[in-house]
Amino acid sequence: MNIYLKPTEFFDFNKKSVSRKAFEITNDLTSDKEKAIALFYWVRDKIKYNMLTYVPNVPANFKASITLRRRNGFCVSKSILLSSLARAIGIPARIHLVDLINHLISQKVIDFMGTNIMYVHGYSEFYLNGKWIKLTPSFDPQTALKGKFLPMIEFDGENDAVFPKLDNQGKLFGEYLTDRGVHADLPLEEIDKIFEEKYPSYALHKKGFNPKQIKDEILTYKK
Repeated sequence: MNIYLKPTEFFDFNKKSVSRKAFEITNDLTSDKEKAIALFYWVRDKIKYNMLTYVPNVPANFKASITLRRRNGFCVSKSILLSSLARAIGIPARIHLVDLINHLISQKVIDFMGTNIMYVHGYSEFYLNGKWIKLTPSFDPQTALKGKFLPMIEFDGENDAVFPKLDNQGKLFGEYLTDRGVHADLPLEEIDKIFEEKYPSYALHKKGFNPKQIKDEILTYKK
């Protein structure tokens, strides 16, 4: 369990900005359950979603301290920040990687990715009350409402908080595919290889080409 409490290259809560924020968010709370809930909602709501920063050959995009400073990130970087904040206050935390289909994303996003599968989606896991709990802080309220990614993910401190199978209208929402395991630190080289294999635009990017940028105002954060 100790490996899920240590700072790492990406879970860099040894940076004062990260540890200070963790204690600031949980300052008036006593139980780990209360603290976990507070951390989840802070990251979910205060860090805006931006899929365009999910670029595996830019390691800085994945560091908790950078995501905190920028105030925007994607599923993996937001989850790394959430787990880093948890570790800072003594709650064991890690990241779980999977492949996911969000059935509610636009055709523009699908065309940009070249597939409807979001490879290497990530969510946090906290160890609370003797069990690991899954936490997906991806979509802030503005993104969720604009994209109609509803219901929003809520966390009660006891049960998994992940994308539901169906949305509020009974349409398909989250479909979890390949499980890529849990990690104490991010296997970035592995993710880079998967992106290069699965996403044509990323493979072109790595060769020095500039693929046509996506024009989607829902999943791409704008100040």
